[in-house]
Amino acid sequence: MKSHETTEKMRVSFDLDEVLFVSPDTHKTEKPLIFPLNKIFKERLRLGTTELINELQNLGYEVWVYTSSFRTEKYIKWLFRFYHVRFDGIVNAQRHLKEVQGNNKTILPQKLPSRYRISLHIDDENIVCSLGKQYGYNTYQLDAQDDDWKEKIVKRAEQIKNNCL
Repeated sequence: MKSHETTEKMRVSFDLDEVLFVSPDTHKTEKPLIFPLNKIFKERLRLGTTELINELQNLGYEVWVYTSSFRTEKYIKWLFRFYHVRFDGIVNAQRHLKEVQGNNKTILPQKLPSRYRISLHIDDENIVCSLGKQYGYNTYQLDAQDDDWKEKIVKRAEQIKNNCL
């Protein structure tokens, strides 16, 4: 078991819309990108996103995006690079449809984090979170403004990691 621990990092993934991308009307947000980048990348990041992702990576986690949006991987990478964030993996709707749904006759859920060995997925949608037990992944449901969201997610990730050791 020890060799497995040192070679493979636990993966944490985030949905984009209503989780990392939020409305400044309902949530505290990071400062918008400077002109002209703010005209290309209109999304606003939940306040603390950059800090949380970097903290998780510093703690030894891989951090992924798993979204049902059709934004391209290139677009997502570039947007977050301007906030000094680099993801370890990105699954968008195109990748999910190709690699997860494929030619499967049974309609699978819109997200299947266990397919990518993701141990914790943060999402706003109740259906995605409620399917976790059935499909073998842990979730944390996040939607409303919460000043303590970063600490709660780190705590949840640590709980899962400690249960796996």
